[in-house]
Amino acid sequence: MEDNTIIIGAGPAGLAVGACLKKAGSSFLILEKSDKVGSSWRQHYDRLHLHTDKSHSTLPFMDFPRDWPRYISRVQLIEYLEAYAQKFQLEPKFGQQVKNVQHLDGIWQVKTPGATYQARNLVVATGYPRQPHLPAWPGQDSFQGDILHSAAYKNGTPYKNKNVLVVGFGNSGGEIAVDLWEHGARPGLAVRSPVNVIPRELLGIPILTIGIAQRKLPPRLADMINGPILRVVMGDLSRYGLPKLPHGPITQIEEDARIPLIDVGTIQRIKDGHIRVHPGIEEFNGNAIVFTDGTQADFDAVILATGYRPRVSDFLEGLPDAYDDEGTPLSSGRETVIPGLYFCGFYVSPTGMLREIAIEAQQISTDIANRSGLKL
Repeated sequence: MEDNTIIIGAGPAGLAVGACLKKAGSSFLILEKSDKVGSSWRQHYDRLHLHTDKSHSTLPFMDFPRDWPRYISRVQLIEYLEAYAQKFQLEPKFGQQVKNVQHLDGIWQVKTPGATYQARNLVVATGYPRQPHLPAWPGQDSFQGDILHSAAYKNGTPYKNKNVLVVGFGNSGGEIAVDLWEHGARPGLAVRSPVNVIPRELLGIPILTIGIAQRKLPPRLADMINGPILRVVMGDLSRYGLPKLPHGPITQIEEDARIPLIDVGTIQRIKDGHIRVHPGIEEFNGNAIVFTDGTQADFDAVILATGYRPRVSDFLEGLPDAYDDEGTPLSSGRETVIPGLYFCGFYVSPTGMLREIAIEAQQISTDIANRSGLKL
C-alpha cells in the first residue's frame, strides 16, 4: 500500500510532522536509520541542556512536564521524544538508512538496503547535525594527542589535568569548554572570527522570549535597540580575545545563518582565567599548535566544535534546485520548487530551532492535507 507521505528521520522534526499529519488524517510512514527516536540527541555530550526555555521549545500538541526545569537536559528531551511518539502512536520503521531517493512520474521512490517505499509527498527531516564538519590544518598528522569532533565527545573525565583546545565558539564549543574545566582539565578556545555573545536570560527573562517579542522588527533595528543593554550586561569582551562582529546577533542569524553564543557560564570562566582564548589555528607542529597571531602552545587533545553539514545531496540525487552546493536545503517549512518535496528543521531561527520545527511541521501538514483534499 502506498502512503501519502514519507518522512525521513525520527528526530524532533520528523516526529512533529508525523503528529501533525496524524491529526490531519493523512497517511504517512517515518523512516529512521537508527533503532530509536531522537538518535542525534542520544549521541550528544552529557552536559548538554537546551539553550532555549521549555515553554518555547515544545513540539505541537504536547508540553513538557510542569515540574521539569526551565532549561531541560539532553536526557529529558530524549524522554520527551519517546513519550511524544507513544502519545501520538508514531511507529517509525527503524534500521532504514535511506540510500537513494528518486522522483518518477510524480511519485517519490525511497530506497533503503532492504526495501523501496513510495509516496506522493516526501518530508526530509534529517536535521542539521547529519555529517560532522572536520576541517584540517597543515602538520595535523604530527599531533600525538586525540583529535575528535564534538559529536564524539561525551564528558571531560578523560581529560583531567590535560591541556585541551576546543576549536569553535558556537554553543557546543562554549559549553564543552565549561564541561572540561568542571572535570579538571585546562581548556582553551580557538576563536578565529569576531563573535556575538548573548546571555541566556536578561533580567530573569529568557532571551528567546525577548527575541519572539521583537520578531517583526527588522533585524538591524532590533539589534540597535538591544545593543546598549548587551554591552552593559556582557561588557567589553575584546579585552579577552573576543572581538565583536560589526553586526548584532539577530542580524547574524538572519544573514549568516549562525547562532551567536548563548552564554551558559563560558564568559565568566574566560574572565576568571579558567578558559584561555586563542585566535584561529595556523598549523600543527607536533603537539604544539601555532595560532594565526604567531603564538603557540602545547596541547594534549583537540576537540572540534566545528558544526555539521546537512548533506541531503548524499541521497537526494538529481535535485540541484532543492539544495546548495554543500547539500544544505534552500528552503524549510514549505513546499520546495519540486512538487511534493518538503524540508523540516533546516531554518536557523532567531526564536529557537525547536519552536521553528513546531511551526514548520504544522505548515507542512496543512499544505499536504490541502493537496490531498483533506479538511482540517
